[in-house]
Amino acid sequence: MTIGNINLGDYPLFLAPMEDITDPSFRMVCKTNGADFMYTEFISSDGLIRDGEKSVRKLDIYDFERPIGIQLYGHLIDAMVEAALIAQDANPELIDINFGCPVRKIATRGAGAGMLRNIPLMIEMTRAIVNAVRLPVTVKTRLGWDDDSRNIVDVAERLQDTGIQALTIHGRTRAQLYKGEADWTLIGEVKNNQRMKIPIIGNGDIDGPVKAKEMFDRYGVDGIMIGRATVGRPWIFSHIRHYLSTGEILPEPTVNEKADLAIAHLDKSLEYKEGKRAIYEMRRHLSNYFKGLPHFKETRLKLLTATEPDVIKIIIEEIRQKWGDFRSDDQTSIYNI
Repeated sequence: MTIGNINLGDYPLFLAPMEDITDPSFRMVCKTNGADFMYTEFISSDGLIRDGEKSVRKLDIYDFERPIGIQLYGHLIDAMVEAALIAQDANPELIDINFGCPVRKIATRGAGAGMLRNIPLMIEMTRAIVNAVRLPVTVKTRLGWDDDSRNIVDVAERLQDTGIQALTIHGRTRAQLYKGEADWTLIGEVKNNQRMKIPIIGNGDIDGPVKAKEMFDRYGVDGIMIGRATVGRPWIFSHIRHYLSTGEILPEPTVNEKADLAIAHLDKSLEYKEGKRAIYEMRRHLSNYFKGLPHFKETRLKLLTATEPDVIKIIIEEIRQKWGDFRSDDQTSIYNI
């Protein structure tokens, strides 16, 4: 699979952009565990053009994580074009446009998945960005706004006509948010539409190697994007790759291995962020790293309330000493985050 001149090989695995999750520290552990392509956290065009500190900080990218894309969202064409030009100067491999975020405060303003209620504006905005930047432009969106407007087959053709070079589709409508099962049938229809020439990346409910292979085989997508299932489980990429290559299911990492990874992740987070913010944003990862351990509730509470890095590391070492080579068989608890 290629996007522009970016060769991602066969069956590439993408880390989905997620607010307050896919920061450089998490991208580091995902990259070392086999993610083929990653994105920054999504960035508000309004925040970026106003030089907002949080938005500008998200432009920080590093050589170890390449290839990488910067994802933008907004509801005004001029602001999105200006933001895309600013993002281009950060030197990512591509610019991605978010037409899929279902969060109320974003969608009700007409940004993210809110653009699914105004397809002409979506197309006009995409074309303007494609024409403004020199980098490949890609799009992420959903099946439609609701069950009465599952129009992704037509929308995909129109987006392709603007000049985008890949399309990611999440298999839910905006109205579904993240509820129910992702419907990949329409993703498959887009991929198998003879008029479509650009790569199609499927997204939604990929929680392990078997599901990933099934989606590749059944729907023929060019790549798969994984979001929530990576939180506290960055090894999902290497496990999927191993299964695709050999047909063998790898066991969950041992607690020793998870502890090493959790500490490396924490250290990297502290390197990139101020201490307390790094701690707060690490919590969902830390609790998931060790999810599935017997009688873990009390220890989990300690992890989620500790505020000092040294204390967190002590707790992790206590977990290691108690469980060591134990392997959890908990493979599917990832949607309780």
